[in-house]
Amino acid sequence: MKRLVHALAISFLALSLLPLAADAAPRKRIAKKEVHASVVKRARVAKTFAVGRHQLVARQSRSIIKLAPARPSFGQMAGLHATQDDLDLRSSVALVIDQDSNEILLRKNDSAVLPIASITKLMTGLIVSEAKLPMDEEITISQEDVDTEKFTGSRLRVGATLSRGELMHLALMSSENRAAHALGRTYPGGLNAFVEAMNARARLLGMNDTKYVEPTGLSSRNQSSAQDLARLVAFASNDPMLREFSTSAERQVEVGNRTLQFHTTNRLVKNPGWDIGLQKTGYISEAGQCLVMQAKVAGRKLIMVFLDSAGKLSRIGDAERVRKWIETHSPNGLPSGNTIIRQVNG
Repeated sequence: MKRLVHALAISFLALSLLPLAADAAPRKRIAKKEVHASVVKRARVAKTFAVGRHQLVARQSRSIIKLAPARPSFGQMAGLHATQDDLDLRSSVALVIDQDSNEILLRKNDSAVLPIASITKLMTGLIVSEAKLPMDEEITISQEDVDTEKFTGSRLRVGATLSRGELMHLALMSSENRAAHALGRTYPGGLNAFVEAMNARARLLGMNDTKYVEPTGLSSRNQSSAQDLARLVAFASNDPMLREFSTSAERQVEVGNRTLQFHTTNRLVKNPGWDIGLQKTGYISEAGQCLVMQAKVAGRKLIMVFLDSAGKLSRIGDAERVRKWIETHSPNGLPSGNTIIRQVNG
């Protein structure tokens, strides 16, 4: 009897434990799923953090690149920006001359020889104009015209065909580098002959501080002084084509099945307060911001040269400061013989 009772007790205990045994496997599976989900979640969080950290580092890297100081210009390295002047010009080199009387109204480091960037294109245009080449002749942009000096871009693709006149217009108005190079490349005798013609013309104009090595101004070896550039501006301002092309506000050109819109690089051209007869801008890091103009101010035809200016709009600001000073000094402009900035030759 005791044995029977014991057996029944054991059977009853086994039956009571069956539900617990049945729940154990699902609970074990649930526990495993929860652990797996937790691991996956932690992995996703870690991945998100890693991606976010990578993006943050990338943004910081880009910020570092943006905040990195620009390469100093030749004028900065020579200490020309330390020169003080009464108008607080941002250009380290400046020269303003009355074109009719040759009177110097303003001068600052005007004999310093510096890179001139795309001011070069003014001589490029003069050589093409004086060569009397057919302006309607079509010229195709080639791989040779692609910038391998500064690796600048261009909307004139290799294979694009324009007339010589259109290339001249874009080179002088929009400072188009491929256009300027194509003009030199297609000159009789080729690019070397063109550069020789540029230097020979400079010598004939008395530009003894000037040297050209290519027609665009991308090379820092294209160098001149404000005095030399004033001579060039004075002479080039007598050329109707150079005057028209350099002072155009905009131009549309048909390139294949595309219509491209180009604009002037000098915002003063569109300013009704200015009467500009000829102009050219320029910039590479070695040269700083540059500007040459022939303009009528207070009834006088003035030649203005600003080189190695610090800041994107600083050359424009310097021109405005000079114009306002001259206009407000007297009803007829500056009195004869007045020099408002002391000369410091660099």
